[in-house]
Amino acid sequence: MSGVGKGIASASIGKILQNYGYSVTAVKIDPYINCDAGTMRPTEHGEVWVTMDGGEIDQDLGNYERFLGYPIPKRNNITTGQIYKYLIDKERKGDFLGQTVQFIPHVIDEIKRRVYEAGDGYDFVIVEVGGTIGDYENLPFMFAMKSLEREVGHDHVAYTLITYLPVPGNIGEMKTKPTQTAIRLLSEYGIFPDFILCRADLDLDDVRKKKIETYANIDSDNIISAPDVKSIYEVPLNFERQHLGMKLLKKFNIQPKNVMTWDDWQQRVRLILEPSKKVNVAIVGKYLSTGDFTLKDSYISIYESLTHAGAENDVGINVAFVSADDLPDLSQFDGIIVPGGFGTKGVPGKLQAIQFARENEVPYLGLCFGMQLAVVEFAQNVCAMQAHSSEVEPDIPDKVVDIMPEQGKVEEKGGTMRLGGYVANLLQNSLVHSLYVNRMKEDAEEVKKMSANRQGMLGRNPVIEIHRHRYEVNPEFLNKLQDRGLVISGYHKRVDGTMLAEFIELPHHPFFVGTQAHPEFRSTLLEPAPLFSGFVRACLNKKQKVETVQEPGAA
Repeated sequence: MSGVGKGIASASIGKILQNYGYSVTAVKIDPYINCDAGTMRPTEHGEVWVTMDGGEIDQDLGNYERFLGYPIPKRNNITTGQIYKYLIDKERKGDFLGQTVQFIPHVIDEIKRRVYEAGDGYDFVIVEVGGTIGDYENLPFMFAMKSLEREVGHDHVAYTLITYLPVPGNIGEMKTKPTQTAIRLLSEYGIFPDFILCRADLDLDDVRKKKIETYANIDSDNIISAPDVKSIYEVPLNFERQHLGMKLLKKFNIQPKNVMTWDDWQQRVRLILEPSKKVNVAIVGKYLSTGDFTLKDSYISIYESLTHAGAENDVGINVAFVSADDLPDLSQFDGIIVPGGFGTKGVPGKLQAIQFARENEVPYLGLCFGMQLAVVEFAQNVCAMQAHSSEVEPDIPDKVVDIMPEQGKVEEKGGTMRLGGYVANLLQNSLVHSLYVNRMKEDAEEVKKMSANRQGMLGRNPVIEIHRHRYEVNPEFLNKLQDRGLVISGYHKRVDGTMLAEFIELPHHPFFVGTQAHPEFRSTLLEPAPLFSGFVRACLNKKQKVETVQEPGAA
């Protein structure tokens, strides 16, 4: 079922195979008719993950990148909408030369073509089929996977079922019936699982394992317990304790190319679970509720980036997801983040939170819309301007955040924002520059490969971050804002010479930084995003100063 952990399981399997020396990529199949996740609310399928090449995909691709440690292209996301749109457009052009375009073979062949294309050059392709077995909408993809198996051979395909074993509270016993039903439904497609990953609150016991073994006609060694864990980064370690990696290689009749150590990974996991220090961080957002339930998936990459930065600094992060429409007492937090977003909802509360952080020297990190609103707050309360974003107040005199002319002409909303990786040139001796020193070296080669519009007019100290937005800090007001003390510590200079603010900071504040980008989309467990690491250190410094002042006898 949706949310059972297919994405984390897929990413973990990929990481295990990678640690055995194999090259791995991953494909996410989404059965919805949308062409991508770009036009969907985050409360529908979690946050919209953006790839380096500008794809808008649901959060599972983010898990793949966080575990595998390198960018995955947008072609690795396949949706029903993409398949049918491609075939219909092709038919309208007459490319089928008079053929009748049908579900079989055309839809199935197009799905397979995309899987083959995504896997070109890799040893392994992890294909995650979204949805629930038995759904009408994922039928084409199950059919395509079976067809793909016939083409490449059974010895080159392993099917893994991720299943949920509930423990009803009124019974107190783990039930296998949903798993049995899933196995039966899979068999209707001619698919029989080689491995079953059993998701549950608790470890799978031998009684339940025997039931599944008998029903699925599968060796019990290939039935893997996948209980809830405190950190998602424990999952591959749990799988390896059950030798899942070697069992997979045995299925493919191959041996490890080499075996990499898990030491660094285990050390970071230990620091996540047992940090020596803790800080409290508020994420002030608006995509937090669906019906009677509160979600963190709308901001999952921010949450994970804080986790990465916390582990790097031996700091546990207590994250509070705060509704911008109902702010609590913000003095209880050691740091405040205002994330990206669209529209007018929650803007007054976000501005209030930003003002509180600026005036009370609370570490602040503004991401995308969070940077834009930091500029608005500064313009209003420091520069005394009649200022706002034209997205929020279209008739305001000082549009310090405005839509760029080319974005104002856009008619189709999907895939038309400033999307993907863009170069920012950093101001020497700024706080942002000091945080990105190591990243600049890593990004040097990638910068050379970028297209002209993404690269812009290169200046000093270029770095790459991922973007997703239509509005920009209005270049017309940059001088006025800088005259009053706002530092533009990074910019993207377009090929037409237009200067776009990429990073801002306040020099006399412990940590007040905004970025037009989404650095959370490049953060991994072993290589945290630089801005998040700096933010976490600033939060810890603030907390330690407060605790020192509060100690008995302290001056």
